[in-house]
Amino acid sequence: MSLKSFFKNLGPGPLIAAAFIGPGTVTVCTLAGANFGFSLIWAMVLSILATVILQELSGRIGIVTGSDLSSLLRNQTGKPVFRIFSMILVLMAIVLGNAAYESGNISGANLGLAFYWEAPTFNFGSIELQMGNFLLGLLSFILLWTGSYKTLERILVALVILMSIAFIITALLTKPDLSELLKGFVPTWNEAEISTLVALIGTTVVPYNLFLYASLVNKRWTKESDIPFMRRDITIAVVLGGVVSMAILVVGASNTSAEITSAIDVSKGLESVFGSFAGYMMGFGLLAAGMTSVLTAPLAAGFVVCGIMGWDQEIKSTSMRITMAVIVGLGLLFSSLGIKPVQLITLAQLANGILLPLISGWIIWIAAQHSVLGKHKNTPLATGIAIFIWLITLVLGLKSVGMVFGIW
Repeated sequence: MSLKSFFKNLGPGPLIAAAFIGPGTVTVCTLAGANFGFSLIWAMVLSILATVILQELSGRIGIVTGSDLSSLLRNQTGKPVFRIFSMILVLMAIVLGNAAYESGNISGANLGLAFYWEAPTFNFGSIELQMGNFLLGLLSFILLWTGSYKTLERILVALVILMSIAFIITALLTKPDLSELLKGFVPTWNEAEISTLVALIGTTVVPYNLFLYASLVNKRWTKESDIPFMRRDITIAVVLGGVVSMAILVVGASNTSAEITSAIDVSKGLESVFGSFAGYMMGFGLLAAGMTSVLTAPLAAGFVVCGIMGWDQEIKSTSMRITMAVIVGLGLLFSSLGIKPVQLITLAQLANGILLPLISGWIIWIAAQHSVLGKHKNTPLATGIAIFIWLITLVLGLKSVGMVFGIW
């Protein structure tokens, strides 16, 4: 297949990679490498497998039914109490979660920008305006408000490619020990690594991405014969995203900083070994990672809210624009004014912790129904594998809920 043909058949998969590789993923992978070396690479492989399986299910459901997950949820028959509860839970998790983490995405992008330009901070009495955060948030708002889906897709694909190159080159510059690196692909169990292991998988298997992909495939493919294209699209995108995450982990393992709390600390440690070049590459990667998530989080929230409420899901529709504006606006407010929405993030973490196993379980159940997917329903073996993945999401969900209440 030629490069031109490859890009012509490219679907929305890169947007999913763009969504899960944000500042949070960069930080978690960095700390995993800094604290435990290469020993948790196998967890990244597991998370890639889980993400490909669940995203393929959501994509297949989207193509065969011609509907997105939020619309299916709204239109499902059966007990109305369960349907209403599910809709409220999804709305709460997606809106609260994306609004809270949009702030982190903007702030993370600004950390990367700081390698090139230290944006000023203005004080207006007791209010502090962080100009870098404000400008990046404003840029994302303009792109979402004025851009078409195709324009956003091109921007995000370009950012994903550049971000991937930045992190992979930085990882190669560290010249990792290949024998030690390969050992990391062999599963090991260390109690001290459990919380980091769960965090690694949790940053890749993201609830709102399941909704996002089912919504986006309908804009790219409309026939059941297109399912193989969808599978190739999401597999390539998620595997690429996983490789980038592994590269970040490798960079984290090569740090020389005395204290590691974030990706920035690692990049400063790299400068003492490789000069400013590695730091600039890491900075650009963090900037690109932040911007990709800044754009996809409001987009996903818009699709979910409009789907559940039965509103127009066209990106330039009033309902989509208002929903995306609210998400970006809240993130911009929190990040520009230095507000830390701890309670909002806590609520989002709780809602997402409940949502992930519920939504993944619901998707697996739908994928096994002949009445919904016909000949494209899951085989018993595929359902068994999916149930194993569901158990992983259940553990992730329990971990998130436990962290909120301080019991895990």
